[in-house]
Amino acid sequence: MVTTFHSTRSTTDSLTSKQAIRLGLADDGGLFVSDQLGETKVSIDDLAGMSYQAIAQRVLGALLPDFTEEELAQCIAEAYGEQWADEKITPVKPLGDDYVMELFNGPTSAFKDVALQILPRFMARTTPADGDDNEKIMIVTATSGDTGKAALAGFADAAGTGITVFYPEGKVSQVQELQMTTQAGSNVNVCAVKGNFDDAQSAVKRIFGDKKLAARLAKDSHVVLSSANSINVGRLVPQVVYYFSAYAQLLEQQVINVGDEVEFVVPTGNFGDILAGYYAKLLGLPVKHLVVASDKNNVLFDFLTTGTYNRQRPFFQTISPSMDILVSSNLERMLYYMSDKDTRLISMLMNDLKQWGAYEIPSGMLAKIRQIFGTGWADENQVREMIADCWNKNHYVIDPHTACGYFVMQQMPRDPLTPRVLLATASPYKFPRVVNESLGLDATGTDFACMDVLAEATGTTAPAALRGLENADVRFDNVVEVDGMEDFVEHAAKTL
Repeated sequence: MVTTFHSTRSTTDSLTSKQAIRLGLADDGGLFVSDQLGETKVSIDDLAGMSYQAIAQRVLGALLPDFTEEELAQCIAEAYGEQWADEKITPVKPLGDDYVMELFNGPTSAFKDVALQILPRFMARTTPADGDDNEKIMIVTATSGDTGKAALAGFADAAGTGITVFYPEGKVSQVQELQMTTQAGSNVNVCAVKGNFDDAQSAVKRIFGDKKLAARLAKDSHVVLSSANSINVGRLVPQVVYYFSAYAQLLEQQVINVGDEVEFVVPTGNFGDILAGYYAKLLGLPVKHLVVASDKNNVLFDFLTTGTYNRQRPFFQTISPSMDILVSSNLERMLYYMSDKDTRLISMLMNDLKQWGAYEIPSGMLAKIRQIFGTGWADENQVREMIADCWNKNHYVIDPHTACGYFVMQQMPRDPLTPRVLLATASPYKFPRVVNESLGLDATGTDFACMDVLAEATGTTAPAALRGLENADVRFDNVVEVDGMEDFVEHAAKTL
């Protein structure tokens, strides 16, 4: 059985996973999917006690079969080694009667590291489509805060690649901004954009779709563009691994037996993190429910409760900035599978979204989605209350994104027979001011002063890479209008 990839909006392509990863986005603006997903099941009988790396080898082998075992083993060894603060990579810990899976032990303290440490290694093992041996890949990414730094850290000085990251000016935390603007590496570029994340992400998608620009970049600079956002299938599949890892750890801790179902609560804006859980379910992991936790930008909550997706709504800048998203890209992949792989329907829905800012799915499809996906959201006050509640009850510090999930988990009826795992998506030290305010600690100084106060009060330690930003040199202070992004990309390509 050959696994091939095509767009969610048409079946014209028939690509290998290597080709899909190199391209990033399909020519028609759709996302790459495989119709063979779920035909091969991943065995869970012997997961207990397996290392993260061994689980990754098994899961990625099923999802990316055109990578050889040796290639995957090399990628995994390089991606999940010394740069992680915990040898379990994504450790699962008790949290009251529930569990939390920490996804922030990587080099940039956010869950994106799980995928972005391995994506550059995947890319390095792909080959140019048209045989231009001098061809370089330039990653162009819009970030709502965390993806940018994780992508920069993964691609900095990676052979044959360059990376350009755009972030919304004034709409990321001080720590997040410094993480990006101080990035070392000869092949990196960082630029603020006057607008919000959706403006930047939409512009990046337009840049990918610009055939004239592509031709100029290929001719003048030998550069092709690709994506490190979760629209790239190579960004998505590594995230499937940690759902299996969570299951392995619960087996090991004798919380469950093989075959028992587990629920996952996932703070998400772009739907990538939770989509990986759906892929895990399709691969045979006993996932009972996947619960989407949103902030005040609750477009996914409205969609999952009504069947209507409507981005024509006010955009709120919240204390959980990485989830301040109104156009949730990865939802398109889930809709493709839930519509029984109906590319025509997906194409119509996405056209409606583009033209009218909204779409509505058939009621039968919504019912099917709701059997697996639950939903909830937290406003600013609830997020702050939950950071305090989690600390007071469990002596565990969570960041504002994880707090959205914690709130939704508290609201859900508990089935005592089904363990619940909350995905902790970022270190609280990325958002020390909000965390301190929530815990009633001093939050008047810089973000770095806030880190020190937080460490002192809770007996936890700030990740060295974050604390060290205070004295790092800022390399990038570029700011462009949204319509200046294309020129910036073209200029960056010439310097590669």
